[in-house]
Amino acid sequence: MTIALYQFLVFTHVLAAIFWLGGMFFLGMVGAPVLRQVEPPSLRARLFRDLGLTFRRWGWLAIGTLILSGTGILHLRGLLRWDNLADPGWWATGMGTALAWKLALVGLMVTLSALHDFWIGPGASRSTRMRRWAAFLARGNAALGLVLVFWATRLARGG
Repeated sequence: MTIALYQFLVFTHVLAAIFWLGGMFFLGMVGAPVLRQVEPPSLRARLFRDLGLTFRRWGWLAIGTLILSGTGILHLRGLLRWDNLADPGWWATGMGTALAWKLALVGLMVTLSALHDFWIGPGASRSTRMRRWAAFLARGNAALGLVLVFWATRLARGG
């Protein structure tokens, strides 16, 4: 394993995770409460939309970075070997369980992000129901992010 490459990938992975999760928490805990007080409603809607579109671009860049760097990390750690992945017994180990949870949560979070960013979020300015769903998905995704950090820590520490 190339130590410098591994360290670079871990650094990049952690930085992208901080950006993605930090951005979600900032928007949910700071941005949205402040914007809810902005008048007139048309300005509030425009600001929500502009913040969402700007974060969406950077957020998907972070997601792509997480997927690429995470794949590289797993490869360098030898966890993408076919004999591991095809062995049901390996998935029952601490490392296998941690990886399975992390991968499942990543898949769920990427799916929820796509639903929020490309379908429900854009409709939030036109419908109260869509606005509630967008807020629910955003909060749920942030909460899943905390669970994902737990499993990522377990995986980094050997399961």
